[in-house]
Amino acid sequence: MKTLIHRANSRGFANHGWLKAHHTFSFANYFNPERVNFGVLRVLNDDEIAGGGGFGAHPHKDMEIITIPLEGKLEHGDNMGNSGIICKGEGQVMSAGTGVVHSERNADSKEAVKLLQIWLMPRRRNVEPRYQHS
Repeated sequence: MKTLIHRANSRGFANHGWLKAHHTFSFANYFNPERVNFGVLRVLNDDEIAGGGGFGAHPHKDMEIITIPLEGKLEHGDNMGNSGIICKGEGQVMSAGTGVVHSERNADSKEAVKLLQIWLMPRRRNVEPRYQHS
């Protein structure tokens, strides 16, 4: 197997003011045809959300989404009735399946939250959505 190294400074970067995001693979406005996925790994984003900032309600379908806060606290809510705060040392897994609408916001109005967002392409599509926080 050939070893392939992508240096951290070669990732895509987006600064939206409230969000600073480093994209390992093509994502949103960053596109690199040589970095679309690695097997089932589709997204590996290193995000920093400013105090009070966050993603409003938006949909996902057929994707396994893992969120791991590295610093700070992230507030989650979704249309399945799940809500709560994910802290450093915890994580959440959301299986979007047939479709889920969720929002994620920095739970602190001043301090940034830093997190990893990892998306995996599912083995089975159109399954019932589910959520786990641990």
